[in-house]
Amino acid sequence: MSIDLADFEKGAAYPGDYDQDLANLQERLAHIQAAHICHGRRAAIVFEGWDAAGKGGIIQRLTTEWDPRYFNVWPIAAPTPEEKARHFLWRFWKRLPMNGDIAVFDRSWYGRVLVERVEGFATEAEWRRGYDEINEFEAQQADSGTTIVKLFIHVTQESQDQRLKDRLDHPWKRWKTGLDDYRNRARRSDYLDAMAEMFRRTDKRWAPWHVIDGNNKKAGRIAALTAIANRLEATVPMDPPPLDPALEKIARQALGLD
Repeated sequence: MSIDLADFEKGAAYPGDYDQDLANLQERLAHIQAAHICHGRRAAIVFEGWDAAGKGGIIQRLTTEWDPRYFNVWPIAAPTPEEKARHFLWRFWKRLPMNGDIAVFDRSWYGRVLVERVEGFATEAEWRRGYDEINEFEAQQADSGTTIVKLFIHVTQESQDQRLKDRLDHPWKRWKTGLDDYRNRARRSDYLDAMAEMFRRTDKRWAPWHVIDGNNKKAGRIAALTAIANRLEATVPMDPPPLDPALEKIARQALGLD
């Protein structure tokens, strides 16, 4: 089934108890991270979406109860000169998770077929070749045991404009906006075309896209965390490992439990 962003623009308020449901989700996600650690599994969570769509807020709540030793959040900006001198995927290979770890990408390799395509930072031959390169890259990771979760956070032009205005008005949020936000905003139709082709070419069985309606922040956060939890739980054993008898014996003696 093709993905149409217009299907994710209702912006309906979250109907449940947001605080309680968020806490329950975060506890569930903590168990999921523990399962990755205990069973030596790895995962990569990819966030794409519009500027001011709420990616940062979702990532903040995603990682609240996670052990910081076993995850990394990678904010992806423009490539450095060193990175430009190599294949565009090189800088992402360096950030892939090891066994037991989860890597969170705040923007990703999809820049090749989005911002680099629209803004002319890649040639047409490069970004057209990028679809196959990305699909093969993700297939390699999946075949080697990495779970890939891809989320696109969608907001309407009206929602984005209101959030950009809020950032200008709030003195402690102004650092979150810059000229790029407005250059990208001016080319929304071009980005919509690029996004449509991205979904069509890279929505694969081993790495499907999950589009999140981010027009209501609370509802979007719950939807995003639920999608991540469902995807990760399906690919890692959720039974805790048995207690090592030798460790139990020593622990009982040390704690006076015998």
